[in-house]
Amino acid sequence: MKRIKLFASLIMSTSLLSWGAVSADSADLLSIDSAPNRPKNMVIMIGDGMGPAYTSAYRYYQDNPNTQEIEQTVFDRLFVGKASTYPAAVSGLVTDSAAAATALATGVKSYNGAISVDTNKQPIPTLLELAKRRGMSTGVAVTSQINHATPAAFLSHEADRSHYDALAQSYLNTDADLMLGGGQKYFPASLIKQFEAKGYHYLSDFSRLNDLNQPKVIGLFAEVELPWAIDEPNTNRLSKMVQKALELLSRNDKGFVLLVEGSLIDWAGHDNDIASAMAEIHEFANAVEVVEQYVRNNNDTLMVVTADHNTGGLSIGANDEYRWDPQVLRTIQASPEKIAKDAVAIDDWRTLVELRLGLELDEQEYQQLANARMQGQKRLHASLKQLIDKRSNTGWTTEGHTGIDVQVFASGPASPLFFGQLDNTDIAKHLISLLPKEPQPKAQTKAVAPTKPVNTALPSLVTLDKNT
Repeated sequence: MKRIKLFASLIMSTSLLSWGAVSADSADLLSIDSAPNRPKNMVIMIGDGMGPAYTSAYRYYQDNPNTQEIEQTVFDRLFVGKASTYPAAVSGLVTDSAAAATALATGVKSYNGAISVDTNKQPIPTLLELAKRRGMSTGVAVTSQINHATPAAFLSHEADRSHYDALAQSYLNTDADLMLGGGQKYFPASLIKQFEAKGYHYLSDFSRLNDLNQPKVIGLFAEVELPWAIDEPNTNRLSKMVQKALELLSRNDKGFVLLVEGSLIDWAGHDNDIASAMAEIHEFANAVEVVEQYVRNNNDTLMVVTADHNTGGLSIGANDEYRWDPQVLRTIQASPEKIAKDAVAIDDWRTLVELRLGLELDEQEYQQLANARMQGQKRLHASLKQLIDKRSNTGWTTEGHTGIDVQVFASGPASPLFFGQLDNTDIAKHLISLLPKEPQPKAQTKAVAPTKPVNTALPSLVTLDKNT
């Protein structure tokens, strides 16, 4: 037995080293002797739209320019493999968030727009639903509205992702213990009262998050999505929601499953906004580190981090130049959207723009922005993004999704299941396989009427031959 354990440990260590993904401390946490075979708790984290170029760009964005080396990020530490993302054949090869989240929540591929229903629009059990059946606590913490595609696919079932009101109403039947994010628009007072009647505590003021002391909570902290992280430096909304979710859900002795989504990485990608994208990934990375530390302190917890798809076709370098300048992004103090909104409202807009961007405009740039400003906030917003892309030499191929594989990151017990090349459905299948056995209803004993004695004598060899 000792040889088997040693051999298994060596295989695991070799795998970890071959990926170059896990620190020595993480490897210790994953050793056969120190961690259980199956996790008690599971955290799945999704960077919406966060394809490989995003995590590579984030590495350079975070790099200390005063050192010779390029420092690792949490994504480098935890990298273990990658996953394909294509939806059901009826939708081709490029997925939307709904089909991708359905695959990650159920292990089944479906059409674009599907919320945990199959191609025949029939409901498929989700990871969170299956965990709840086993007595585990469940929750979601996201930066979009909580009834957006990804959280919805883990919590509910709907033929069309755009049915936001129906999804919000359906959450009354989810029995999830904790739902944190945005979406006040879709949860009117009458619906909130129904949640409260079911024992939920409703919270709309983010500053009161720390006051929560019960896991049955619905927290909606914005009309739709939460504010851009770049516009609220050091607020760390997602990290704080994750920290509180771990604190509350961990009170269940049977364990928990938590979904976390950095939703607005995708929104920045759709907008081709590299400045906001880096800030959103930074906040998501902070949340990943919160969970990483929890795993270090609780070796019965598995974390799996991935993306649902890639958005925007981000390119680190453009225009046939072998150059990308992340230092341009480090000085930006607000989203291009907010800069444009504020700049059209004042006369001395050039000073404001230069201060917020952390750069000095040349005459050509000034004239381009001045002309755009005369056409309104929307046009100025677009021109600011173009300026940032030109200065940093950032490229984009689309405002939609692309079909490339995405990265997978993992730590904790059973994390080797997620090593190598996977399909997105494999992630869900592995997570579901790690859930405890579903309790079976006790069989009711019935009174049995007396029967005649059974003849236990063996048949003769002749009889056996005839029956054969």
